Amino acid sequence: MKRVLTAVILIPVVVLALFLAPLWLFTLLVLGVALLAAREYFDIAAATGVRPFRILSYLFLVAAFGVLIFVSVYRDTHLQAKDFGLLMGFGLFVLFLIPLSAPFTLMVAAMRRDPLSQMLPDAAVSFMAYPYIGTTLVCLPLLRIFPGSAMYILFLMLIVWAGDIAALYVGRALGKHKLAPRVSPGKTWEGSIASMVGAIGTGLLLFHFSNPIQNGLSRAHLVTSLSVLFPSLSDSNLPLAPFWAVLAFAICINIAAQLGDLVESALKRGAGLKDSGALLPGHGGVLDRIDALLFALPVGLIFYAVDLNRYFDFPRLTIPK
Repeated sequence: MKRVLTAVILIPVVVLALFLAPLWLFTLLVLGVALLAAREYFDIAAATGVRPFRILSYLFLVAAFGVLIFVSVYRDTHLQAKDFGLLMGFGLFVLFLIPLSAPFTLMVAAMRRDPLSQMLPDAAVSFMAYPYIGTTLVCLPLLRIFPGSAMYILFLMLIVWAGDIAALYVGRALGKHKLAPRVSPGKTWEGSIASMVGAIGTGLLLFHFSNPIQNGLSRAHLVTSLSVLFPSLSDSNLPLAPFWAVLAFAICINIAAQLGDLVESALKRGAGLKDSGALLPGHGGVLDRIDALLFALPVGLIFYAVDLNRYFDFPRLTIPK
């Protein structure tokens, strides 16, 4: 019951933030999630005997998201649309500099540790918080910059959640063959296959009915319909993604999501912990809820940049400000 109630509360909050929050506020909310997840990650690391540099690592995360908040605010107050590409290039350059400088900063700080044998593991574990949590969650505001991407992000999340739900219930009911007993004894091949089927089925349905979904979101005042912005066009003229593209997208997202789930399970099992935290009743910690999404988001960003943007990148959705 706690698990269901938590989901009922959180899902509408996520959807409202995704579609209605200004880009700077959306980025700030994602930063909050990143900091909570990083704290749980460091708690897991501390349970293995490592002493992470929490403050420095938090600062690297704040710096990364701070760049995107600056870009979004400065864009809306000082720049014309033609200058936005230059500003984005600057932001991406700074995002590149942060992980480049982070390991050196952490190793210098670690020289003060006693014994010196802890220097490398302490610095390495602290740095891993940035690519594992920071770089992956940064994909959300990066995607949100583009018109139409809010619905794409929603589709990605629904595919991840559908796979997770299918694996949970089918695995409990029919699971007999262990998937990775050393890492997560509860996961089975039956659950894994069900997760893939659920993700593919959900992806095909979402993309096939993308026009009715967009119209429903428009009636709910979450997005602006293309037919409203351009009366000469109708929503039925919007192109649908081909079957092969949706199939490849759903398969790759599900594989990444399952790997993300297994990686976090391995971290917890290595530390002797059942959950990453207790912040979310019935769900454990924040990291327990986003572990699959952490691996799926970079894959989703690649698919959007390479091909799928053409099916979402229309001025039919309100551009975040």
